[in-house]
Amino acid sequence: MIYFDFAATTPLDKDAAEVYLKVATEYFGNASSLHDIGGQSSALLDNCREELAQILGVDKKGLFFTSGATEGNFLALEALLSAPLKKGNHIIAGMAEHSSIHGELRRLEKAGYEITLLPFDDSGLIDIEKLANEIKPETILVAVQHVNSEIGTIQPVETIAEICKAQQIHFHSDCVQSFGKLDLKSITPLVSSISFSGHKIYGPKGIGGVYINPRTHWDPFFPGGSHERGFRPGTVNVPAIAAMTVAAQKIIGQTSTNHDTFALLRDTFIEALKPIKDRVVVYGTDAAESQLPNIIGLRISGIEGQWMMLECNRLGFAISTGSACQIGMQSPAKVTQALRLSTEEAKQFIRISFGKSTTVEEVLQLTESIVKIVQEF
Repeated sequence: MIYFDFAATTPLDKDAAEVYLKVATEYFGNASSLHDIGGQSSALLDNCREELAQILGVDKKGLFFTSGATEGNFLALEALLSAPLKKGNHIIAGMAEHSSIHGELRRLEKAGYEITLLPFDDSGLIDIEKLANEIKPETILVAVQHVNSEIGTIQPVETIAEICKAQQIHFHSDCVQSFGKLDLKSITPLVSSISFSGHKIYGPKGIGGVYINPRTHWDPFFPGGSHERGFRPGTVNVPAIAAMTVAAQKIIGQTSTNHDTFALLRDTFIEALKPIKDRVVVYGTDAAESQLPNIIGLRISGIEGQWMMLECNRLGFAISTGSACQIGMQSPAKVTQALRLSTEEAKQFIRISFGKSTTVEEVLQLTESIVKIVQEF
């Protein structure tokens, strides 16, 4: 089967896998233990934290490891709300945020917070003017993802950060899809917090991280925790952290090459759909600076996305109908709501995403199959 769902997860890099096995067998001590074996794990953990901090362009004192970005998003929002820059109870977030953000927002709404959700414009971007107009004196937090996981649009987080700073508002950005594909060093000095994940960059599943500006004096959500300076409980997963660090080092060195390859694959994919172009709508923007090329969100009029996904699967291609977390709840992709698609249009949505192993030949095989499916439908 040919894989086109890299935005959901990636295969574990072989070098990262070797490091995981080595650390799990030779550096198995609890990093919080005071004996020498624990000290070896602690030293390795600190080295990984320092290396990832350099990659992100942040102070390592603000970098915390989590079980992934879902936990990271939750803990980051809770940390920022425990240390607001001013009094208030109003939160603004993107309508197309990851389900982990929406789950936390629903909980906060029940706790008395007022929530405002921002849709996308026709290009799949947050309308900055609308964001500014929604800000109130009581607004204390804005949460907008850096890159949308379903159509690949790059949100104007620098501009959003400037607006938030001027209004004394914390700004959290989910950087899961941008980590390893874009240079985050221009983003991290501007935000209050970011989250990232290992399994999107050919690292292991079950590991990720959060950066919180060290000037934020947050309170821990889980009381009594001693790991990660109280940010989260549980023994630190040093083998997975080491493997994620190796994966990050490798992919950062390939960013420019991968981007050019993905741009070629995207152009090839869209060009090859010309025989059915009257029925295809590709979501996103043509502006290269606002579009990550490895994610293509589209719909084919008259054909439900789930049916197209199953047909592609039958023919040996793995595609998706949106975020895997959302699919598990059998709900429409969040981006379809943000784009204000009708219920029928939302059901037609599919996502194609490329990885560093994807070839032009594979893309042409996929498009040929999609065209055939549509013509025979």
